[in-house]
Amino acid sequence: MPANHNSPQRPVALSDVMLACARAVQAVKSGRSLSDALAATPAHLRSAAQAISFHVMRRLGLATEIKSLLVRRTPPNPLFDALLQVSLALLDTAMEAALPDAPEKASQEPVYAVHTVVDQAVRAADMPSMRSYKGLLNAALRRFTRERADILTQARRNPAARWNYPLWWIKQLERAYPDHWQALLQAGDRQGPMTLRVNVRRSSVGEMTERLAQAGIQVRRVGEAGLALGQARPVHELPGFEEGCWSVQDAAAQQAAVLLQPFDGARVLDACSAPGGKAAHVLELARCSLLALDNDAARLERVAQNLDRLGLHDDPVLLCADAADPQSWWDGQPFDLVLADVPCTASGVVRRHPDIRWLRREADVARTAALQQKIVAALWKTVKPGGRLLYATCSIFPQEGELQAQRFLDAHPDARRLPAPGQILPLPDEDGRALYDGFFYALFAKRA
Repeated sequence: MPANHNSPQRPVALSDVMLACARAVQAVKSGRSLSDALAATPAHLRSAAQAISFHVMRRLGLATEIKSLLVRRTPPNPLFDALLQVSLALLDTAMEAALPDAPEKASQEPVYAVHTVVDQAVRAADMPSMRSYKGLLNAALRRFTRERADILTQARRNPAARWNYPLWWIKQLERAYPDHWQALLQAGDRQGPMTLRVNVRRSSVGEMTERLAQAGIQVRRVGEAGLALGQARPVHELPGFEEGCWSVQDAAAQQAAVLLQPFDGARVLDACSAPGGKAAHVLELARCSLLALDNDAARLERVAQNLDRLGLHDDPVLLCADAADPQSWWDGQPFDLVLADVPCTASGVVRRHPDIRWLRREADVARTAALQQKIVAALWKTVKPGGRLLYATCSIFPQEGELQAQRFLDAHPDARRLPAPGQILPLPDEDGRALYDGFFYALFAKRA
């Protein structure tokens, strides 16, 4: 097993990691997030399990279809079913890597020898609840090694297997972006860059670029305060983290505070604030009175921790409340600026959270759009005449973006739309890198 997947004190077997991944995949299939599932994974397995689980999520459609071709009647054992999918995803990658014309793989993609995957998969099944299925697992994997080309040809006739997304998701993008839908699906399977946002109260872009260069880390400037790393690193290995000189935040998300244009003395509301990256950015740009609102107390605590690390002690108020119900928290004093970073399907950040595609259902798009409409209508009442509201989502579905912005304008004659990026798509630039997550921004001013 690669060294970066092992703890120096406690080497782990691939079979143990595969079993941990199977449990995580089983959890996702039952509706839990991959993050929550991995949090329950033993610490010595977690890093390797995360790498492989992310990989499996990006190949789950194909692994599911291959499984159905190899095992016509899957045993009524969800853990075995998940282990078979994990094994097939790794085995297909192993066989692809062994081909003479195999594409060069990213360093973070887990590639093992074919015989190792088969052997370790069977070992992973050697437990009471799956022991009777070891022979079936071994036979299915060995058949795939013999008939891979023919099986892949059959499997990829299913669009969900070819693209590794649910069919409804594929159709959504095909309708919305007839010229880009394939590129968007492919972009979602590539890991996004690690991007820092420099805290201008404690450092500068130039200073941090120099400090990172001295540490052997090459960066690319993006936006006003963003630095995209050539390779992701643990935050504690980067200079300036403990000093609060920067935060990790995608380049698309960094545009929120800049578009809001906070100014000294402004009264600002950051609704749906957790984990607090945008609230922190607002306070980095101006000394204003900030109310950070979120309906999740645990996540709101993360906002407090982030603000404390960054040294942003301008007495921001953190309040656990429902943004859609201002009567329960608003004191009646209008806000100069409101950031409505509303809940959404998160379809724009699937490259960072590959389980999202399997957790979401088609009905979720309409459900979140209705919730967004309710929240923004409620927040608009808190904006002072002449003030501004920034609507933001990390989605690429038009129902949560441009269609929502148009609906808001139709319903609020006192709103005037100001320049903003609109839909940001996570597409590669001329260097072949997609520096931005999928995001949508619409900025509105309230007529005085």
